Amino acid sequence: MFGKRSTGTSSPQSPRPAAAPLQPASAPLPDTRHSARAAEPAPFDEAAHAQERRKSDDYYATKSMVFGALIEAIDLSQLARLDPEAARDEIRDIVNEIIALKNVVMSIAEQEELLDGICNDVLGYGPLEPLLSRDDIADIMVNGANRTYIEVGGKIQLTGVRFRDNAQLMNICQRIVSQVGRRVDESSPICDARLPDGSRVNVIAPPLAIDGPSLTIRKFKKDKLTLEQLVRFGAISPEGARILEIIGKVRCNVVISGGTGSGKTTLLNCLTRYIEPDERVITCEDAAELQLQQPHVVRLETRPPNLEGQGQVTMRDLVRNCLRMRPERIIVGEVRGPEAFDLLQAMNTGHDGSMGTVHSNSPRECLSRIESLITMGGFSLPSRTIKDMIASSVDVIIQAARLRDGSRRITHITEVVGMEGDVITTQDIVVYDLLGEDASGRLSGVHRSTGIGRPKFWERARYYNEEGHLAAALDAMERAATEQAA
Repeated sequence: MFGKRSTGTSSPQSPRPAAAPLQPASAPLPDTRHSARAAEPAPFDEAAHAQERRKSDDYYATKSMVFGALIEAIDLSQLARLDPEAARDEIRDIVNEIIALKNVVMSIAEQEELLDGICNDVLGYGPLEPLLSRDDIADIMVNGANRTYIEVGGKIQLTGVRFRDNAQLMNICQRIVSQVGRRVDESSPICDARLPDGSRVNVIAPPLAIDGPSLTIRKFKKDKLTLEQLVRFGAISPEGARILEIIGKVRCNVVISGGTGSGKTTLLNCLTRYIEPDERVITCEDAAELQLQQPHVVRLETRPPNLEGQGQVTMRDLVRNCLRMRPERIIVGEVRGPEAFDLLQAMNTGHDGSMGTVHSNSPRECLSRIESLITMGGFSLPSRTIKDMIASSVDVIIQAARLRDGSRRITHITEVVGMEGDVITTQDIVVYDLLGEDASGRLSGVHRSTGIGRPKFWERARYYNEEGHLAAALDAMERAATEQAA
């Protein structure tokens, strides 16, 4: 039947073998992460998801039956040799034959939907494909087979997307993590991975996830965001963006601070745009998501332990090793452990312009968190010594925040000045002042200069012939804030 393209290895109830050897054949998935999604997002398309929400159990039963017959009828080894479009056409032809022979009654629209769904199941990420193809979605959150949420424009919304069952969801999770050489199962139920486009993925499986596998995908926009775009979104003023550009150019050591979903990684990507193309840059990440455009970049990624508990490579291992790789800049995607100590040492020993991100809610809290990370890492150093190291290593803290209306803003550009007694002293160069809220609940505010004539990194800016641009940006920001206040 159907040319007898059977593999002879799969039962109709076990769709997993069809997906395992195949790579997703959809169009390239969205690329870089959003940041200040303060611009008007594309509205949530209720009509596009209404049909998905109306799907009944009968639809999924039909789909499961057709899928099982497809697995018996198709030769996966032959399918894998075809290009994605040819493979999709082959699947559609066989599914049409199955529908005819099984006397399945459905409309043309329902049949097309079934065909697309089965093609996505075999060649892609199943029900996730329509969401992954949308560039306005920042996060996809799957809570078991029947509930999938998305974040659009800073707001979380429930979709009608559902999976056949938790087994299908688990198969898709396995497919995602296996692409980067990782696994998720009962013995290793937590996994960080990434999609081919760099989107960050977290999976937590039963028995830890009680109601079925939980899958979280942090998506990136296809078009990489720049500081100019952040200005248009209102995340930073033009003068503030100019100051950030100068900070990147003159090789200040930068820590980007912010809460979850505040846009730290996107801001880090924006700043790396101003790294000179002849500099050797080494990135260290748990799941590689930074997308530097410079030609001389070495990307390093941590590795979890194997089944025997061996072979783990931690973030600290990467940071310590990259010091032996003749880096000019070291960029740590997220500082959340004892690697903070090694990054500070790198910043303080000739690797100017190094950068990292830290989860914290203010510049002052950021400094305390770095100190805590070092202390919890087992370093038996006096508090004063750690603070001295932080003060001499970090030049600038950039604070990102997600406001209650869902918009992202850069709320502080803060300089680390030095020590006074046992306290690290800082000074704000730029701050964001909230002015009010309109009838639709959108917040408005203004970025203003604090009036500091010459930041501490003024001499560094002079060395790179940027002091004139820095002075002009600070003056323009002060004038703009004065006019706004008036």
